[in-house]
Amino acid sequence: MIYRLLADIVVILHLLFIVFVVFGGLLLWWRRAVVWLHVPAVIWGGVLSLMDWVCPLTPLENRLRWMAGQDGYPGGFVDHYLLPMIYPPGLSHEMQLWIGLAVLAWNVLFYLLVYYCYTVRAQKP
Repeated sequence: MIYRLLADIVVILHLLFIVFVVFGGLLLWWRRAVVWLHVPAVIWGGVLSLMDWVCPLTPLENRLRWMAGQDGYPGGFVDHYLLPMIYPPGLSHEMQLWIGLAVLAWNVLFYLLVYYCYTVRAQKP
């Protein structure tokens, strides 16, 4: 029972991390210091996606599920949980690369907007 609960907590943390990577830049409007957490998270998420690596949280979840007497799953968290909900079956590696690039581009654009609003626009009389 405890291992299943721990595995579920890992899934929730994994999902929260992904949401933070995609939308964490919005927190810059609240606290600019978030940049020190968000930029490394975006880099890590982008590298994982672009290199087609498996996040270390996935094997941890699978191990906890195995210890709880459940089956693990092949592939990564995104493939197992998110893609079936968001994308159609048969998602190719090329499409996954484009998704990773889109997330990176979204964050670069958002950071440029925040930079403009806090520095360039603020300096105008």
